[in-house]
Amino acid sequence: MFGRRRNSSTDTEAASTVEKVGGKGRPTPTRKEAEAARKARLTAPKGRKGAKSQSRDQVKEQRAKVREALNTGDEKYLPLRDKGPVKRYVRNWVDAHRTIGEYMLPIFFVGLMVLIFIPATATQGPILWMAIIVLMAIDGFRVVRGVKAGVRERFGDDETKGIAWYALTRAWQMRRLRLPKPQIKAGDEY
Repeated sequence: MFGRRRNSSTDTEAASTVEKVGGKGRPTPTRKEAEAARKARLTAPKGRKGAKSQSRDQVKEQRAKVREALNTGDEKYLPLRDKGPVKRYVRNWVDAHRTIGEYMLPIFFVGLMVLIFIPATATQGPILWMAIIVLMAIDGFRVVRGVKAGVRERFGDDETKGIAWYALTRAWQMRRLRLPKPQIKAGDEY
């Protein structure tokens, strides 16, 4: 009575030309299914063993999400120490630059083997170790200075607190053992 008159020929044409592009990809659940799913979420486990099992499953699921985030760099599930744009910038800066610290473990291993199996080098051993430590200190100074300058430039002076140790611990790890995994190749401009 108060609505528009419908022309059946135009309705048929409009319905045939309009196609649903998106969609959720599954049928809408019935009321019975939706209520059953809601009750299943709200149901508390029976007994202490059930609660412990449910808690263990939740912790296991959360750890799996964190482990996956450490491999992919997904910001949502990263541990608190690695979250945020400043920490991402520091990780990318360190990963883009080569450091002596990432070669420290192989250098120490090879140096130790040389000192053990070649007795003539025993007198040069302490000098070699001190040289490596001095080079690491110089390289650490370079890393901290570069990271802090970049953070000041991009995020301001207030964000530089705690960044030096985070950058050093990442720079002193072998590249393949770093977590979160490097997202940038070494030598890239950053």
